[in-house]
Amino acid sequence: MFFLAGAKSTSGSGRENDRSALYQKFREVDLLDKKKTVTALKPGEDRAILLGLGMILASFMVYFVLGITILRSYADSVWMEEGLCVVLNSTVTGEVNCSYSCGADCWRASRYPCLQVYVSVNNTGRLAHNEETQDASSECVYVPRCQKDSAAMLSVVMDISERLKVNQQVPCYYDPDEHQGTVLLTRVYDHSVVFHSLLWPSCMLTGGALIIVMVKLTQYLSRLCEEIGKIKR
Repeated sequence: MFFLAGAKSTSGSGRENDRSALYQKFREVDLLDKKKTVTALKPGEDRAILLGLGMILASFMVYFVLGITILRSYADSVWMEEGLCVVLNSTVTGEVNCSYSCGADCWRASRYPCLQVYVSVNNTGRLAHNEETQDASSECVYVPRCQKDSAAMLSVVMDISERLKVNQQVPCYYDPDEHQGTVLLTRVYDHSVVFHSLLWPSCMLTGGALIIVMVKLTQYLSRLCEEIGKIKR
């Protein structure tokens, strides 16, 4: 009877040991699979974070370049007010000398007609095409690209003159403080140019930040799932 009870006890403990060993083996396989998954995900997460940081860094570099070029020119401009100018007078006053390139270290002279236009917005002022024209010429409304064919430059200037005679009222930009008497027909860097210049680096910055946030959120949810799994066990 004692031997029978001992045999049953030995058999029961053997089954418990087998179950424990089998459970431990399944647990080890499960942990190994999780380690493999974590090992496979970690390089991908690192690459995603590096991509996000690279996009953020690139966007800041673009912001810096825009800040010293477009934004600086936009901020320094005094022609901030937009209005409707009335053309008072449009006259070709004469010809202006210019030079064009004909090759390496070769320059030749040409001439283009100077069109003067006076407009009235808040007060009477001379019209210029944009900031570059205003800096290049203190008299002419438009400075064409200098070329050998002076007839082509004459045609462009006369076409502008005819358009201004037909359209007596044109949109323009002027200095509201009236420190600058010149009125601009267009601006090199207006609101739309500044907006589109800042749009793409802003999208890049937002995309990089979203990538990093999504990776961190994924890591947090993964750790949360592991902790919930440990509590259930």
